[in-house]
Amino acid sequence: MTTASDSVKAVTNTTKDSCVEVQCNCDTMWSLVQQQCTKRLCKLHGRNAGRLLAKFNVRARRIAATYARFYLEMEQGKKEEFKGRFYWMALGAFASKTVACSLELLRVQLLPPVVDGLGKGNFWLFQDIAGWHWYYTQFNPSVSPCFEKRDSSAYVLAVKAQMEQFPWHKEALNKINNMRISPYIRKAFESVREFESTENAKKKLTIQMDNLLAIADHEQRIILQPLIYADPCFSGWVKTQRSVWVSWASPELSLAFTSACDTKEAHHKSIAPKETELEDEGSRMAWITKAAKTFHLLMQREADFMEEQLQAIATWSTMEDPEPPIFTPPKLQR
Repeated sequence: MTTASDSVKAVTNTTKDSCVEVQCNCDTMWSLVQQQCTKRLCKLHGRNAGRLLAKFNVRARRIAATYARFYLEMEQGKKEEFKGRFYWMALGAFASKTVACSLELLRVQLLPPVVDGLGKGNFWLFQDIAGWHWYYTQFNPSVSPCFEKRDSSAYVLAVKAQMEQFPWHKEALNKINNMRISPYIRKAFESVREFESTENAKKKLTIQMDNLLAIADHEQRIILQPLIYADPCFSGWVKTQRSVWVSWASPELSLAFTSACDTKEAHHKSIAPKETELEDEGSRMAWITKAAKTFHLLMQREADFMEEQLQAIATWSTMEDPEPPIFTPPKLQR
């Protein structure tokens, strides 16, 4: 899938140093943002450069890196003085890392519905969430009316055609309402603006938690619930993995706040309560809220450690699919 151009054309002239005004409507601006989401998940070098990464786990690690980079104010439009405003992104980095780790387990790879569901949810959540953040950092929503007008069905033709090549395209965009704004997204970015204008350190902590929980609601209720958890095939396998006869082979349902897949330090992870039923929105949100509180405490009590882990995850933003080995015929024995 070759990426479309992320430029806007205008008629030029022969006058040196002259300027030509280009008018971009909301659909064009959102199409430009969509290109950034697309490029982040495309091969950068080698064979098939410009095409979507093939490996779900590599996509998940690129996604984790992007989330970490947003939190760390490393992405385009960064403002280092406001580091911490995109608080969900730090938790999202650990969550997407966990998806990558799950996809790398052999026992998960043997379950195609689970692999497909994890890959689908992670991919389309990124298309949605990263877009809001790139728009916010580059086109000031306080003066731009377009923040409220995101609609993937109205993107420019070249970008729409490109998205039609995305995996699960027809199914996904319909289920996630073409990535239109939700009340949770409004609330999340209201908290971002409040964080930027607040000097009180204690109040900032409360604002950060508001941001995290608002995007968690959007992530789980608006994107992942209709997209994967309401899918009887995926939810059926999730239920099956809780059964006695298969639970011994299932991965632990946990979230480790490290760049590694797991940790021996119990206080650096959140393990889902035994009664958690992932396919049930309320049950899942109860664990996510508990994990968010653990994360929030770690971000305060072990700030240096947590930032070190996020910095490590941020280095995965250019990770590539492993290239298949080039076949070399064996030498003939004389």
